[in-house]
Amino acid sequence: MARLTDRAFEILRAEVDKCAAADTLGGDVYRRMVIKRLEKLRSQNGTFASREEIRDTFKDEFPNFSEQALKAAVKANRPPGLFGKIIFAGSLLGSAAGIIWLINLPFPMIRWPVAKTMPILLLPSFRSMDHNYRQAIALVEQSDQLVNKATAVADFDLGEIKAKEAQKHLDALPVWFLGYYPKRYCSFFSCSWQFTLDEFQAARKNVGRMEAQIFQQKNAFTQLNQVEQTLKAAKQQYQQAKTAADRQKATVNWQSAIDQLNQIPAETLAGETAKKTLKAAERDFQAMGGVATGSVQADNLIEAAKEFALSAAVASQKPPHPAAQWEQIAELWQEGINRLKLISVDNPGYLDAQTKLAEYQKNLGITQIRLQAEKDSAKALQEAKSLFANLQNNVNSPSQNPGNSLSQLQQIINQLESVKPGTTVYPESQKWLQSARKKQQEWQKN
Repeated sequence: MARLTDRAFEILRAEVDKCAAADTLGGDVYRRMVIKRLEKLRSQNGTFASREEIRDTFKDEFPNFSEQALKAAVKANRPPGLFGKIIFAGSLLGSAAGIIWLINLPFPMIRWPVAKTMPILLLPSFRSMDHNYRQAIALVEQSDQLVNKATAVADFDLGEIKAKEAQKHLDALPVWFLGYYPKRYCSFFSCSWQFTLDEFQAARKNVGRMEAQIFQQKNAFTQLNQVEQTLKAAKQQYQQAKTAADRQKATVNWQSAIDQLNQIPAETLAGETAKKTLKAAERDFQAMGGVATGSVQADNLIEAAKEFALSAAVASQKPPHPAAQWEQIAELWQEGINRLKLISVDNPGYLDAQTKLAEYQKNLGITQIRLQAEKDSAKALQEAKSLFANLQNNVNSPSQNPGNSLSQLQQIINQLESVKPGTTVYPESQKWLQSARKKQQEWQKN
Protein backbone atom coordinates (compact mmCIF):
# COMPACT_ATOMS: atom_id res chain seq x y z
CA MET A 1 0.00 0.00 0.00
CA ALA A 2 1.41 3.42 -0.97
CA ARG A 3 2.57 5.62 1.90
CA LEU A 4 0.84 8.65 0.35
CA THR A 5 -2.56 8.23 -1.27
CA ASP A 6 -3.46 9.88 -4.55
CA ARG A 7 -6.10 12.01 -2.87
CA ALA A 8 -3.60 13.32 -0.26
CA PHE A 9 -1.04 13.96 -3.00
CA GLU A 10 -3.51 16.07 -5.00
CA ILE A 11 -4.41 18.17 -1.94
CA LEU A 12 -0.72 18.81 -1.15
CA ARG A 13 0.23 19.58 -4.73
CA ALA A 14 -2.57 22.13 -5.03
CA GLU A 15 -1.34 23.96 -1.93
CA VAL A 16 2.31 23.74 -3.16
CA ASP A 17 1.28 25.36 -6.43
CA LYS A 18 -0.46 28.11 -4.52
CA CYS A 19 2.56 28.79 -2.30
CA ALA A 20 4.96 28.69 -5.27
CA ALA A 21 2.89 31.25 -7.12
CA ALA A 22 3.15 33.58 -4.13
CA ASP A 23 6.97 33.25 -4.02
CA THR A 24 8.23 35.22 -7.02
CA LEU A 25 11.93 34.55 -6.36
CA GLY A 26 12.48 30.80 -6.04
CA GLY A 27 8.96 29.52 -5.99
CA ASP A 28 9.25 27.39 -9.10
CA VAL A 29 12.49 25.73 -7.95
CA TYR A 30 11.06 24.99 -4.51
CA ARG A 31 7.90 23.62 -6.09
CA ARG A 32 9.79 21.04 -8.14
CA MET A 33 11.76 19.96 -5.07
CA VAL A 34 8.66 19.50 -2.91
CA ILE A 35 6.69 17.73 -5.63
CA LYS A 36 9.58 15.33 -6.14
CA ARG A 37 9.57 14.48 -2.42
CA LEU A 38 5.81 13.93 -2.42
CA GLU A 39 5.99 11.67 -5.46
CA LYS A 40 8.68 9.66 -3.75
CA LEU A 41 6.38 9.13 -0.75
CA ARG A 42 3.55 8.14 -3.07
CA SER A 43 5.72 5.56 -4.82
CA GLN A 44 6.88 3.94 -1.58
CA ASN A 45 4.98 1.03 -0.04
CA GLY A 46 4.47 0.62 3.67
CA THR A 47 2.67 2.37 6.46
CA PHE A 48 0.94 5.67 5.72
CA ALA A 49 3.15 8.75 6.15
CA SER A 50 2.61 10.62 9.39
CA ARG A 51 1.78 14.29 9.75
CA GLU A 52 5.38 15.18 10.59
CA GLU A 53 6.76 13.20 7.66
CA ILE A 54 4.47 15.07 5.30
CA ARG A 55 5.38 18.42 6.89
CA ASP A 56 9.11 17.68 6.43
CA THR A 57 8.60 17.62 2.64
CA PHE A 58 7.81 21.37 2.47
CA LYS A 59 8.46 23.10 5.84
CA ASP A 60 11.83 24.53 4.78
CA GLU A 61 10.76 25.69 1.30
CA PHE A 62 7.22 26.88 2.16
CA PRO A 63 6.97 27.87 5.82
CA ASN A 64 3.56 29.56 5.08
CA PHE A 65 1.99 26.26 3.98
CA SER A 66 -1.69 26.12 4.95
CA GLU A 67 -2.40 24.10 8.05
CA GLN A 68 -5.89 23.37 6.77
CA ALA A 69 -4.48 21.85 3.58
CA LEU A 70 -2.05 19.80 5.66
CA LYS A 71 -4.89 18.60 7.90
CA ALA A 72 -6.99 17.63 4.89
CA ALA A 73 -4.08 15.74 3.32
CA VAL A 74 -3.39 13.81 6.54
CA LYS A 75 -7.09 12.91 6.77
CA ALA A 76 -7.11 11.71 3.17
CA ASN A 77 -3.92 9.71 3.73
CA ARG A 78 -5.71 6.97 5.72
CA PRO A 79 -7.12 3.52 4.90
CA PRO A 80 -10.84 3.51 3.96
CA GLY A 81 -13.22 3.03 6.91
CA LEU A 82 -16.49 1.17 7.12
CA PHE A 83 -18.33 3.95 5.32
CA GLY A 84 -15.78 3.86 2.54
CA LYS A 85 -16.20 0.12 2.24
CA ILE A 86 -19.93 0.56 2.06
CA ILE A 87 -19.50 3.11 -0.70
CA PHE A 88 -17.17 0.74 -2.53
CA ALA A 89 -19.62 -2.12 -2.19
CA GLY A 90 -22.42 0.16 -3.32
CA SER A 91 -20.36 1.13 -6.34
CA LEU A 92 -19.93 -2.52 -7.22
CA LEU A 93 -23.64 -3.18 -6.80
CA GLY A 94 -24.44 -0.07 -8.81
CA SER A 95 -22.18 -1.25 -11.57
CA ALA A 96 -23.85 -4.64 -11.55
CA ALA A 97 -27.29 -3.01 -11.61
CA GLY A 98 -26.15 -0.82 -14.47
CA ILE A 99 -25.07 -3.88 -16.41
CA ILE A 100 -28.41 -5.59 -15.71
CA TRP A 101 -30.23 -2.44 -16.79
CA LEU A 102 -28.15 -2.25 -19.96
CA ILE A 103 -28.78 -5.83 -21.07
CA ASN A 104 -32.50 -5.42 -20.31
CA LEU A 105 -32.84 -2.47 -22.67
CA PRO A 106 -35.50 -3.15 -25.35
CA PHE A 107 -33.01 -3.61 -28.20
CA PRO A 108 -32.88 -6.94 -30.09
CA MET A 109 -29.12 -6.79 -30.66
CA ILE A 110 -28.63 -6.80 -26.87
CA ARG A 111 -31.39 -9.12 -25.69
CA TRP A 112 -31.12 -11.90 -28.28
CA PRO A 113 -27.56 -12.99 -27.40
CA VAL A 114 -28.30 -12.76 -23.65
CA ALA A 115 -31.57 -14.73 -24.02
CA LYS A 116 -29.69 -17.55 -25.78
CA THR A 117 -26.74 -17.80 -23.35
CA MET A 118 -27.84 -16.44 -19.94
CA PRO A 119 -31.63 -15.80 -19.91
CA ILE A 120 -31.68 -15.44 -16.13
CA LEU A 121 -30.18 -11.98 -16.58
CA LEU A 122 -33.35 -10.97 -18.42
CA LEU A 123 -35.54 -11.84 -15.44
CA PRO A 124 -36.55 -8.17 -14.83
CA SER A 125 -37.74 -7.96 -18.44
CA PHE A 126 -39.62 -11.25 -18.16
CA ARG A 127 -41.39 -10.14 -14.99
CA SER A 128 -42.22 -6.74 -16.45
CA MET A 129 -43.55 -8.24 -19.67
CA ASP A 130 -45.63 -10.84 -17.85
CA HIS A 131 -47.07 -8.13 -15.54
CA ASN A 132 -47.88 -5.78 -18.43
CA TYR A 133 -49.51 -8.57 -20.40
CA ARG A 134 -51.69 -9.71 -17.51
CA GLN A 135 -52.71 -6.12 -16.74
CA ALA A 136 -53.46 -5.41 -20.39
CA ILE A 137 -55.70 -8.47 -20.77
CA ALA A 138 -57.59 -7.72 -17.54
CA LEU A 139 -58.08 -4.06 -18.41
CA VAL A 140 -59.24 -4.91 -21.93
CA GLU A 141 -61.91 -7.22 -20.51
CA GLN A 142 -63.02 -4.60 -17.97
CA SER A 143 -63.22 -1.92 -20.63
CA ASP A 144 -65.16 -4.24 -22.93
CA GLN A 145 -67.74 -4.90 -20.22
CA LEU A 146 -68.14 -1.21 -19.44
CA VAL A 147 -68.50 -0.17 -23.07
CA ASN A 148 -70.74 -2.93 -24.43
CA LYS A 149 -73.00 -3.17 -21.35
CA ALA A 150 -73.11 0.50 -20.43
CA THR A 151 -76.15 1.93 -18.66
CA ALA A 152 -75.01 5.54 -18.34
CA VAL A 153 -72.45 7.93 -19.79
CA ALA A 154 -70.30 7.43 -16.66
CA ASP A 155 -69.67 3.84 -17.81
CA PHE A 156 -68.09 5.15 -21.01
CA ASP A 157 -65.89 7.53 -19.05
CA LEU A 158 -64.62 4.68 -16.87
CA GLY A 159 -64.29 2.41 -19.89
CA GLU A 160 -62.18 5.05 -21.61
CA ILE A 161 -59.86 5.20 -18.58
CA LYS A 162 -59.52 1.39 -18.55
CA ALA A 163 -58.82 1.29 -22.29
CA LYS A 164 -56.08 3.90 -21.98
CA GLU A 165 -54.48 1.98 -19.11
CA ALA A 166 -54.62 -1.22 -21.17
CA GLN A 167 -52.99 0.62 -24.07
CA LYS A 168 -50.13 1.73 -21.82
CA HIS A 169 -49.46 -1.85 -20.71
CA LEU A 170 -49.59 -3.09 -24.30
CA ASP A 171 -47.18 -0.36 -25.39
CA ALA A 172 -44.77 -1.57 -22.70
CA LEU A 173 -44.53 -5.05 -24.30
CA PRO A 174 -41.59 -5.72 -26.70
CA VAL A 175 -43.58 -6.63 -29.78
CA TRP A 176 -40.43 -7.57 -31.72
CA PHE A 177 -39.78 -10.47 -29.28
CA LEU A 178 -43.21 -12.07 -29.57
CA GLY A 179 -43.54 -15.25 -31.57
CA TYR A 180 -45.17 -18.60 -31.78
CA TYR A 181 -43.45 -20.22 -28.79
CA PRO A 182 -44.78 -22.81 -26.35
CA LYS A 183 -46.69 -21.25 -23.48
CA ARG A 184 -44.35 -21.91 -20.56
CA TYR A 185 -42.26 -19.81 -18.16
CA CYS A 186 -38.55 -19.05 -18.10
CA SER A 187 -35.92 -21.27 -16.43
CA PHE A 188 -32.35 -20.42 -15.51
CA PHE A 189 -31.04 -21.67 -18.82
CA SER A 190 -33.87 -21.09 -21.32
CA CYS A 191 -37.01 -18.95 -21.68
CA SER A 192 -40.09 -18.58 -23.83
CA TRP A 193 -43.09 -16.26 -23.52
CA GLN A 194 -46.50 -17.32 -22.26
CA PHE A 195 -48.36 -15.33 -24.88
CA THR A 196 -48.22 -15.04 -28.67
CA LEU A 197 -48.26 -12.34 -31.30
CA ASP A 198 -51.85 -13.23 -32.24
CA GLU A 199 -53.02 -12.60 -28.69
CA PHE A 200 -51.18 -9.30 -28.60
CA GLN A 201 -52.68 -8.14 -31.90
CA ALA A 202 -56.16 -9.21 -30.78
CA ALA A 203 -55.79 -7.15 -27.60
CA ARG A 204 -54.63 -4.14 -29.61
CA LYS A 205 -57.59 -4.48 -31.96
CA ASN A 206 -60.01 -4.70 -29.04
CA VAL A 207 -58.57 -1.55 -27.51
CA GLY A 208 -58.81 0.28 -30.83
CA ARG A 209 -62.39 -0.91 -31.37
CA MET A 210 -63.43 0.20 -27.88
CA GLU A 211 -61.79 3.60 -28.30
CA ALA A 212 -63.83 4.09 -31.48
CA GLN A 213 -67.00 2.94 -29.69
CA ILE A 214 -66.36 5.25 -26.76
CA PHE A 215 -65.76 8.18 -29.13
CA GLN A 216 -69.02 7.46 -30.95
CA GLN A 217 -71.00 6.96 -27.75
CA LYS A 218 -69.70 10.14 -26.12
CA ASN A 219 -70.35 12.15 -29.29
CA ALA A 220 -73.91 10.82 -29.33
CA PHE A 221 -74.42 11.87 -25.70
CA THR A 222 -72.99 15.30 -26.45
CA GLN A 223 -75.42 15.65 -29.36
CA LEU A 224 -78.30 14.45 -27.14
CA ASN A 225 -77.49 17.00 -24.44
CA GLN A 226 -77.37 19.81 -26.99
CA VAL A 227 -80.71 18.77 -28.52
CA GLU A 228 -82.35 18.50 -25.09
CA GLN A 229 -81.19 22.02 -24.26
CA THR A 230 -82.52 23.29 -27.59
CA LEU A 231 -85.85 21.55 -26.99
CA LYS A 232 -86.16 22.98 -23.49
CA ALA A 233 -85.29 26.47 -24.72
CA ALA A 234 -87.89 26.21 -27.52
CA LYS A 235 -90.62 25.25 -25.04
CA GLN A 236 -89.73 28.14 -22.75
CA GLN A 237 -89.56 30.48 -25.70
CA TYR A 238 -93.03 29.42 -26.81
CA GLN A 239 -94.50 29.81 -23.32
CA GLN A 240 -92.98 33.27 -22.91
CA ALA A 241 -93.81 34.47 -26.44
CA LYS A 242 -95.76 37.73 -26.56
CA THR A 243 -96.40 38.00 -30.28
CA ALA A 244 -97.34 35.70 -33.13
CA ALA A 245 -93.87 36.12 -34.64
CA ASP A 246 -92.24 34.96 -31.39
CA ARG A 247 -94.50 31.91 -31.21
CA GLN A 248 -93.77 31.04 -34.83
CA LYS A 249 -90.04 31.24 -34.18
CA ALA A 250 -90.37 29.01 -31.11
CA THR A 251 -92.38 26.50 -33.13
CA VAL A 252 -89.64 26.30 -35.77
CA ASN A 253 -86.99 25.72 -33.08
CA TRP A 254 -89.16 23.06 -31.48
CA GLN A 255 -89.56 21.17 -34.76
CA SER A 256 -85.83 21.52 -35.45
CA ALA A 257 -85.00 19.89 -32.10
CA ILE A 258 -87.33 16.97 -32.93
CA ASP A 259 -85.54 16.51 -36.27
CA GLN A 260 -82.16 16.47 -34.51
CA LEU A 261 -83.36 13.77 -32.10
CA ASN A 262 -84.08 11.55 -35.11
CA GLN A 263 -80.49 11.99 -36.28
CA ILE A 264 -78.85 10.51 -33.15
CA PRO A 265 -77.48 7.01 -34.04
CA ALA A 266 -80.00 4.42 -32.86
CA GLU A 267 -77.28 1.85 -32.05
CA THR A 268 -75.83 4.06 -29.30
CA LEU A 269 -77.01 4.31 -25.70
CA ALA A 270 -77.81 7.97 -26.33
CA GLY A 271 -79.95 6.86 -29.29
CA GLU A 272 -82.06 4.65 -27.01
CA THR A 273 -82.51 7.54 -24.61
CA ALA A 274 -83.37 9.84 -27.51
CA LYS A 275 -86.29 7.58 -28.51
CA LYS A 276 -88.05 8.26 -25.21
CA THR A 277 -87.33 11.96 -25.41
CA LEU A 278 -88.56 11.99 -29.01
CA LYS A 279 -91.93 10.47 -28.11
CA ALA A 280 -92.53 13.02 -25.37
CA ALA A 281 -91.43 15.90 -27.61
CA GLU A 282 -93.71 14.82 -30.47
CA ARG A 283 -96.65 14.36 -28.07
CA ASP A 284 -96.17 17.84 -26.63
CA PHE A 285 -95.70 19.30 -30.10
CA GLN A 286 -98.94 17.77 -31.34
CA ALA A 287 -100.80 19.04 -28.29
CA MET A 288 -99.28 22.42 -28.90
CA GLY A 289 -100.54 22.32 -32.50
CA GLY A 290 -104.17 22.93 -31.51
CA VAL A 291 -103.11 25.56 -29.04
CA ALA A 292 -100.95 27.18 -31.66
CA THR A 293 -103.86 27.36 -34.12
CA GLY A 294 -106.03 29.14 -31.57
CA SER A 295 -103.12 31.38 -30.67
CA VAL A 296 -102.60 32.35 -34.28
CA GLN A 297 -106.28 33.28 -34.64
CA ALA A 298 -106.19 35.29 -31.44
CA ASP A 299 -102.96 36.97 -32.48
CA ASN A 300 -104.46 37.95 -35.82
CA LEU A 301 -107.57 39.45 -34.20
CA ILE A 302 -105.47 41.28 -31.60
CA GLU A 303 -103.17 42.65 -34.28
CA ALA A 304 -106.19 43.84 -36.30
CA ALA A 305 -107.65 45.49 -33.20
CA LYS A 306 -104.33 47.21 -32.58
CA GLU A 307 -104.40 48.68 -36.08
CA PHE A 308 -107.83 50.22 -35.44
CA ALA A 309 -106.66 51.45 -32.05
CA LEU A 310 -103.56 53.01 -33.59
CA SER A 311 -105.66 54.84 -36.18
CA ALA A 312 -108.00 56.07 -33.45
CA ALA A 313 -105.10 57.26 -31.32
CA VAL A 314 -103.52 59.11 -34.23
CA ALA A 315 -106.84 60.77 -35.12
CA SER A 316 -107.31 61.83 -31.47
CA GLN A 317 -104.08 63.81 -31.35
CA LYS A 318 -104.06 67.58 -31.00
CA PRO A 319 -107.70 68.18 -29.97
CA PRO A 320 -110.16 69.82 -30.15
CA HIS A 321 -111.85 68.13 -33.10
CA PRO A 322 -115.26 68.60 -34.67
CA ALA A 323 -118.03 66.17 -33.83
CA ALA A 324 -117.69 64.37 -37.16
CA GLN A 325 -114.05 63.51 -36.39
CA TRP A 326 -114.93 62.34 -32.88
CA GLU A 327 -117.57 60.10 -34.41
CA GLN A 328 -114.98 58.61 -36.74
CA ILE A 329 -112.59 58.06 -33.82
CA ALA A 330 -115.35 56.37 -31.83
CA GLU A 331 -116.06 54.05 -34.77
CA LEU A 332 -112.37 53.06 -34.92
CA TRP A 333 -112.33 52.19 -31.21
CA GLN A 334 -115.54 50.24 -31.67
CA GLU A 335 -114.07 48.25 -34.57
CA GLY A 336 -111.10 47.31 -32.41
CA ILE A 337 -113.46 46.26 -29.60
CA ASN A 338 -115.51 44.17 -32.02
CA ARG A 339 -112.37 42.24 -33.08
CA LEU A 340 -111.38 41.53 -29.49
CA LYS A 341 -114.88 40.27 -28.63
CA LEU A 342 -114.49 37.55 -31.25
CA ILE A 343 -111.85 35.80 -29.12
CA SER A 344 -113.53 33.08 -27.07
CA VAL A 345 -112.89 32.20 -23.44
CA ASP A 346 -111.13 28.91 -24.27
CA ASN A 347 -108.68 30.61 -26.64
CA PRO A 348 -105.07 30.92 -25.35
CA GLY A 349 -105.12 34.61 -26.27
CA TYR A 350 -108.27 35.38 -24.26
CA LEU A 351 -106.50 37.06 -21.35
CA ASP A 352 -104.48 39.31 -23.64
CA ALA A 353 -107.62 40.17 -25.53
CA GLN A 354 -109.47 41.07 -22.34
CA THR A 355 -106.65 43.36 -21.27
CA LYS A 356 -106.81 45.19 -24.58
CA LEU A 357 -110.61 45.18 -24.51
CA ALA A 358 -110.71 47.01 -21.18
CA GLU A 359 -108.27 49.59 -22.50
CA TYR A 360 -110.18 50.15 -25.75
CA GLN A 361 -113.56 50.42 -24.01
CA LYS A 362 -112.13 53.05 -21.70
CA ASN A 363 -110.81 55.02 -24.67
CA LEU A 364 -114.15 54.64 -26.45
CA GLY A 365 -115.94 56.07 -23.41
CA ILE A 366 -113.60 59.06 -23.34
CA THR A 367 -114.16 59.58 -27.05
CA GLN A 368 -117.93 59.43 -26.65
CA ILE A 369 -117.77 62.01 -23.84
CA ARG A 370 -115.69 64.32 -26.04
CA LEU A 371 -118.15 63.77 -28.92
CA GLN A 372 -121.18 64.61 -26.78
CA ALA A 373 -119.44 67.67 -25.33
CA GLU A 374 -118.63 68.86 -28.87
CA LYS A 375 -122.26 68.37 -29.98
CA ASP A 376 -123.77 70.04 -26.88
CA SER A 377 -121.34 72.96 -27.07
CA ALA A 378 -122.00 73.54 -30.76
CA LYS A 379 -125.77 73.39 -30.11
CA ALA A 380 -125.53 75.81 -27.17
CA LEU A 381 -123.53 78.32 -29.23
CA GLN A 382 -125.96 78.07 -32.09
CA GLU A 383 -128.96 78.65 -29.76
CA ALA A 384 -127.18 81.59 -28.15
CA LYS A 385 -126.64 83.14 -31.57
CA SER A 386 -130.31 82.70 -32.45
CA LEU A 387 -131.44 84.26 -29.16
CA PHE A 388 -129.07 87.15 -29.71
CA ALA A 389 -130.52 87.80 -33.18
CA ASN A 390 -134.05 87.83 -31.72
CA LEU A 391 -132.94 90.14 -28.94
CA GLN A 392 -131.56 92.64 -31.45
CA ASN A 393 -134.83 92.64 -33.33
CA ASN A 394 -136.84 93.17 -30.12
CA VAL A 395 -134.59 95.97 -28.86
CA ASN A 396 -135.30 97.99 -32.00
CA SER A 397 -139.08 97.59 -31.40
CA PRO A 398 -140.76 100.57 -29.59
CA SER A 399 -142.92 98.22 -27.55
CA GLN A 400 -139.97 96.19 -26.12
CA ASN A 401 -139.82 96.16 -22.31
CA PRO A 402 -136.28 96.73 -20.95
CA GLY A 403 -136.89 94.07 -18.33
CA ASN A 404 -137.61 91.50 -21.00
CA SER A 405 -134.46 92.46 -22.84
CA LEU A 406 -132.31 91.84 -19.75
CA SER A 407 -134.04 88.51 -19.24
CA GLN A 408 -133.35 87.46 -22.82
CA LEU A 409 -129.75 88.61 -22.47
CA GLN A 410 -129.30 86.50 -19.32
CA GLN A 411 -130.66 83.48 -21.21
CA ILE A 412 -128.05 84.06 -23.91
CA ILE A 413 -125.29 84.25 -21.27
CA ASN A 414 -126.48 80.98 -19.73
CA GLN A 415 -126.31 79.25 -23.08
CA LEU A 416 -122.80 80.56 -23.75
CA GLU A 417 -121.60 79.47 -20.30
CA SER A 418 -122.73 75.92 -21.03
CA VAL A 419 -120.16 75.62 -23.84
CA LYS A 420 -117.46 73.16 -22.63
CA PRO A 421 -113.76 74.03 -22.65
CA GLY A 422 -111.72 71.92 -25.11
CA THR A 423 -114.34 72.04 -27.83
CA THR A 424 -113.95 73.62 -31.24
CA VAL A 425 -116.59 76.30 -30.48
CA TYR A 426 -115.27 77.26 -27.05
CA PRO A 427 -113.00 80.15 -28.23
CA GLU A 428 -115.86 81.67 -30.25
CA SER A 429 -118.30 81.22 -27.38
CA GLN A 430 -115.99 83.16 -25.07
CA LYS A 431 -116.01 86.11 -27.42
CA TRP A 432 -119.82 86.10 -27.55
CA LEU A 433 -119.96 85.66 -23.77
CA GLN A 434 -117.68 88.64 -23.19
CA SER A 435 -119.80 90.81 -25.49
CA ALA A 436 -123.07 89.70 -23.83
CA ARG A 437 -121.80 90.45 -20.30
CA LYS A 438 -120.62 93.86 -21.39
CA LYS A 439 -124.01 94.61 -22.91
CA GLN A 440 -125.70 93.37 -19.72
CA GLN A 441 -123.65 95.78 -17.61
CA GLU A 442 -124.60 98.72 -19.86
CA TRP A 443 -128.29 97.96 -19.70
CA GLN A 444 -128.24 97.46 -15.95
CA LYS A 445 -126.77 100.93 -15.50
CA ASN A 446 -129.53 102.52 -17.58
